[in-house]
Amino acid sequence: MSNTLKRIIVSVIMLGIVCVVAVLESRGFSAVRWFGIAVIAGMIIEMISCMRHVSDKVMRQGHNNIMCGAFLVYLAMMLVAFYFVGTRPWIVLLLFLTISAADVGAWMFGREIGGDKMWERLSAGKTWSGQIAGIVCGTIVAVLYGVIGAGAFLPQLMWIGISVSLLSQYGDLTASWIKRRLGIKDFSNVLPGHGGLLDRFDGWIYVLPLVWLVMTR
Repeated sequence: MSNTLKRIIVSVIMLGIVCVVAVLESRGFSAVRWFGIAVIAGMIIEMISCMRHVSDKVMRQGHNNIMCGAFLVYLAMMLVAFYFVGTRPWIVLLLFLTISAADVGAWMFGREIGGDKMWERLSAGKTWSGQIAGIVCGTIVAVLYGVIGAGAFLPQLMWIGISVSLLSQYGDLTASWIKRRLGIKDFSNVLPGHGGLLDRFDGWIYVLPLVWLVMTR
């Protein structure tokens, strides 16, 4: 089975899970909150597993052990952040749609347009054209979310779309940087064709804590 076909099948399964979570949420269960917490808990376990499987030499090299420890603490903060953000499913849905659109837009148009690389040492496939396309796609989806949900153009959603789309792509780069430091391709193979949970949900790394910070102000 080709890697592309694996990605498609896993993507369809994940979409189905999201739909089930949405239905449960609509029936009064706190499904969004606890599903998000379960995913982030899985990311923490995945990171610990990576650290255990990487050689001691690599972990000691360049203070990678300290870097990984700090990242684990950060993931724990994400867990706490989602505990609070998850109480507002409409915000989680907005973030999910925006990040997904930015991810797909960056991948699709980055491949088609090409051009200068953003940071070739970290991720050979990331281009400036892809980043711009990702921001545009994410912002359009965020604005449409307001138009469909509230029946009106909400200017604040445009700025949210730009910020979330941009931050999600730098979350991706951060995950690539960590993988490069540890000498691994993927954090795991729990999602065939996608890698691990950290590979798939790295776009939330900076977005989630920032949204939590805004909500608490």
